[in-house]
Amino acid sequence: MSRVIYVRLKELRRARRITQLKMAMDLHMSQNTISRYENNEREPGIRELIQIADYFNISIDYLLERTDRPEINR
Repeated sequence: MSRVIYVRLKELRRARRITQLKMAMDLHMSQNTISRYENNEREPGIRELIQIADYFNISIDYLLERTDRPEINR
């Protein structure tokens, strides 16, 4: 997994003052799953990347470090 995914995920969550548990409940995941993503112990799949991007209203490209701009291009 790219280091950026787990760093950016943690930064996004903390910047919005969302706990791992709240995020997990909102995304119908376990808190342990979110923790593993943030600690680089597990990679989110495509479905999960889409859920996370939609949750934070950001582009998947931002999570994957294809851009430094979190905005969604439409």
